[in-house]
Amino acid sequence: MFNNSSKILFMTIMIIGTLITVTSNSWLGAWMGLEINLLSFIPLLSDSNNNLTSTEASLKYFLTQALASTVLLFSSIILMLKNNMNIEINESFSSAMIMSALLLKSGAAPFHFWFPNMMEGLTWMNALMLMTWQKIAPLMLISYLDIKNLLLMSVILSVIIGAIGGLNQTSLRKLMAFSSINHLGWMLMSLMISESIWLIYFMFYSFLSFILTFMFNIFKLFHLNQLFSWFVNSKILKFTLFMNFLSLGGLPPFLGFLPKWLVIQQLSLCNQYFTLLIMMMSTLITLYFYLRICYSAFMLNYYENNWTNSTQFNNINTYFYLIFTFFSICGLFLISMFFFML
Repeated sequence: MFNNSSKILFMTIMIIGTLITVTSNSWLGAWMGLEINLLSFIPLLSDSNNNLTSTEASLKYFLTQALASTVLLFSSIILMLKNNMNIEINESFSSAMIMSALLLKSGAAPFHFWFPNMMEGLTWMNALMLMTWQKIAPLMLISYLDIKNLLLMSVILSVIIGAIGGLNQTSLRKLMAFSSINHLGWMLMSLMISESIWLIYFMFYSFLSFILTFMFNIFKLFHLNQLFSWFVNSKILKFTLFMNFLSLGGLPPFLGFLPKWLVIQQLSLCNQYFTLLIMMMSTLITLYFYLRICYSAFMLNYYENNWTNSTQFNNINTYFYLIFTFFSICGLFLISMFFFML
């Protein structure tokens, strides 16, 4: 009981920290919100069941975030000195430092090195929070800055590294981490276009990530070879799982294509064809390794365990998962029908 109550307390403080950052009207207030968010997220990472790896992950997270917070605070003080005391400081330099600190906090390339290693030591629910909720505050702060060149460089690096990094992975957590870096590149690009498109992209990405991590959490799946031999009694679960993978990758008939479609359309209208080409090619690479996994799972024979328990497929979480999967697979059709009816 104490464990659950403390988790609720820390999650509430974590949410409050993010809201302080998003609603603050000064860099100092934003920094304070980020610190509250950081200090409440670290106890959530230190899971009692998986002590050694989770403690290591929380320490890695603390060190990288503390470094980013230090740079952010230093840059904010420089900006305040410039504004209040009329000291001659190049504003673009301090803004670029703030941008670098925020990119490090969100795990975007070229400051992504801590992210996949840290994901490897987390439980699925903590990994989901790191991939979704912990991105909100830094991305909102990035939207206040107007440094197009640095942001564009980060977008291109994120989509390329997210695509190539996931090619050789057998760990599902690292696969999701590199997928997250790739999606972060798309989110930063949508942030450059418009905040409403970023919000749509973020909501869809969070929903699709939730479906997959929810599934992995139910069946305690952490490596690819578990996927191939696990779903002996229910082939439906196997099909839906890989369809969700393809939806997350952005394959057109599924829901995951919709936010990418919006970004592609806006980039075409802005004549940014070169950036669009790089982003689409990187998405094709991510789809390639998702399809390779699906092909292996569906086409090849695997040893199946005789002692796999069939009762685990009958719990209520599995039904919730199938309902969410329905929206993931048919969501694009439903939204299209809704708009055509209007």
